[in-house]
Amino acid sequence: MMKITFLALIITFTVVSGASNSDKVHQTPPEMIVAIASKMATLSCSHSIQDYNQILWYKQQRNAKRLKLLGYMIATDANPEKGMAVAMSGSAEEDKNATLRIQNISMESSAVYFCAASFHNAAY
Repeated sequence: MMKITFLALIITFTVVSGASNSDKVHQTPPEMIVAIASKMATLSCSHSIQDYNQILWYKQQRNAKRLKLLGYMIATDANPEKGMAVAMSGSAEEDKNATLRIQNISMESSAVYFCAASFHNAAY
């Protein structure tokens, strides 16, 4: 029996405000391979878009047509979706870093992960 010891997490980024700002959102690392035994992977996202104060994190598994929202940060307020094995920290403000920690790494963790920058207004 073959034992799988590594899990590939492919990382990329997008921005919800349109293509003109896509070069202002940065996700690191751009890709990684994580040993399942490590149990955790960490991604960072930052942007340089004035007045944007929200970072959203998404996951798209292989052959899935839809993105799954993992959670979002408004300024320094982390809001992971219920049932997601993730933690968030940092700041979603301009030129700051927001961090996503994917916990309990398993084969189901293999996916493309996206961060997006947006403006949040409590009046919406």
